Amino acid sequence: MTGLFGGRRVGKDSARIEAYGTVDELNAQLGIAHAVAVAGDLGERITAIQNNLFVLGADLATPLDLSSSRIQRIEQRHIDAIETAIDELENQLDPIRFFILPGGHEAAAQLHMSRTICRRAERCIVHLASLEEINEPDVRYINRLSDYLFVLARYANKIAGKPDIRWIQEE
Repeated sequence: MTGLFGGRRVGKDSARIEAYGTVDELNAQLGIAHAVAVAGDLGERITAIQNNLFVLGADLATPLDLSSSRIQRIEQRHIDAIETAIDELENQLDPIRFFILPGGHEAAAQLHMSRTICRRAERCIVHLASLEEINEPDVRYINRLSDYLFVLARYANKIAGKPDIRWIQEE
């Protein structure tokens, strides 16, 4: 058993613990991406995501019926910031004309790994939401974050001077 914010006890295998534990794993993986980040503002962008993931983790660890001014929750403004960042970076990248394999620069590869963990976190959060009420923007935030991480991986390759790796279909 483990305690949630507010004192409620739940099993270590509960959907809530799985959800915020996977968000924590994503945050740690982003720390690796940050450690190998290339020049430019990539490190700052990753740090901003990590800070928001702390908010998301606390949000998920706090039952929705517990109101506290000490708990910050994910809001629409967090989602809007991701949308703006995606648009900004996509304007700097070549349009995608092929499927992209994870890789290129090490930072890009780490961001692709982060994206896959983010997708798993999304599945965990959706599962939690099917069992109990959670803060509604959490699901939208994590969904948009995985798209942002994909764009960040492409951006990392661009600023490192590495091409995206094209998937080649066998004939």
